[in-house]
Amino acid sequence: MPDTPVVITSTQGGVRTIRLDRPARMNSLDLNAKAQLLDALRTVADDPDVRAVVLTGSGRSFCVGQDLEEARSVTDGRAMADAVREQYNPLVRTLLTMPRPVVAAVNGVAAGAGMALALACDIRIAASSATFTTAFAAIGLSCDTGISWTLPRVAGRAVALDLLMRPRLLGSAEALGLGLVHQVVPDEEFEGAVRRGAAELAAGPTRAFAAMKAAVTLSSGPALDTALEREAEQIGLTGASEDYRTGLNAFLAKRQPAFTGR
Repeated sequence: MPDTPVVITSTQGGVRTIRLDRPARMNSLDLNAKAQLLDALRTVADDPDVRAVVLTGSGRSFCVGQDLEEARSVTDGRAMADAVREQYNPLVRTLLTMPRPVVAAVNGVAAGAGMALALACDIRIAASSATFTTAFAAIGLSCDTGISWTLPRVAGRAVALDLLMRPRLLGSAEALGLGLVHQVVPDEEFEGAVRRGAAELAAGPTRAFAAMKAAVTLSSGPALDTALEREAEQIGLTGASEDYRTGLNAFLAKRQPAFTGR
């Protein structure tokens, strides 16, 4: 039986919209969702008729990151590191190196890997009701999905470490003030603003945009691949810790974790 479609794509006026469609699970990422999202991103990256991309979610969430119910079954740190390398790193590389401008249309909650995916896009437009949190430390885990590379470049090292070490829910106004998003619009105007922004990019010099992306990525150092590999290594180490199991179990049980530092 084929996997259930959980990523919906549509194209209009040179703009490809890629929509995560697991609203009952707040567009969390299980194996199926990650595979379908990567396929959708790689397909659009090679489509000469698409000149801009929109990444968004269905329902009240943009993406809340890893599906933690699925993560409960993975208890080996090495397996977690391999999952980052094989499942998350390709998503980040494809977004950051795609020769098309990518708009993150943050319609709701963006948490953990979901926030990181938004940061890997070129332009971020948020609905006024959208919220953001890094989330990783809340379950005793290091960060992944390229956020160690993107967040300091967006908000600076000090802010990045604060948001990673003290994860809290940021409203759209605070996210705008920190530079995490480029534009915040009222919920009722959100879809129209995204359409206009994406259409403007689609009407622009696509090859020049691709060259700009490549130049900025190369000038940002350290190398993206180096940062992604470092994230995978640290996920492996923290994924084997007692604190991660404590944090994951507490999150799924909806209670506060009692970390021990081990």
